[in-house]
Amino acid sequence: MLLPTQVGEHLARVLRLERGHPIVLFNGDGREFRGEISQLGKRAVSVRVLEMLDSANRESPLQLTLAQGVARGEKMDLIVQKATELGVSRIVPLITERTEVKLDAERTGRRLAHWQAVIAAACEQSGRVRLPTLAAPQRLAAWASTLGEESGLRLALDPAGEVSPRALPAFASAVLVVGPEGGLSDQDLNILDQADFRGLRLGPRILRTETAGLAAITALQAIHGDL
Repeated sequence: MLLPTQVGEHLARVLRLERGHPIVLFNGDGREFRGEISQLGKRAVSVRVLEMLDSANRESPLQLTLAQGVARGEKMDLIVQKATELGVSRIVPLITERTEVKLDAERTGRRLAHWQAVIAAACEQSGRVRLPTLAAPQRLAAWASTLGEESGLRLALDPAGEVSPRALPAFASAVLVVGPEGGLSDQDLNILDQADFRGLRLGPRILRTETAGLAAITALQAIHGDL
């Protein structure tokens, strides 16, 4: 079995593993496998799969969806990476009124492929064996109109929000909306209010977009999840 180029290069050049070295593989749907490196090349690494393992359940008991206003460059990468490590089950990039990133069809495809690679690497690092779902970028109003009852608790980060993480009742699933660099506009908040979202406040300080969502996920996981 030939490993993806980036993974193979990491094993060979960074970790400097040799032929016969044992490794653990995962396929993203919850299964892990014991294997060993069978061939090492300059650009390719092959492994031999030996057996499927009884994987430990490392998924959060909370089904958390992060609906993140698309942030610029490395900020969005950081958000996707850390949200994956913190256990979110779904990531939805949103186009809001204040989103500055312009995504045409070609750029959207490249961004999705890049974010998917970030998710896979974050799962490798954190020991998750099930990849969070990554949705295509969507406009806020269109996305909000598609939410069904199964979406669970609906929260939007807002410094003037009505509720704090500690005041929330116990829940099994939630959708968390976070604005881009400029935050959620009054128009965005009105759309979310009509879709039954509650404003979630994190305290007296205004957090940057790359901090806000991750802080909220951490708080929700610590109070209601598995942290």
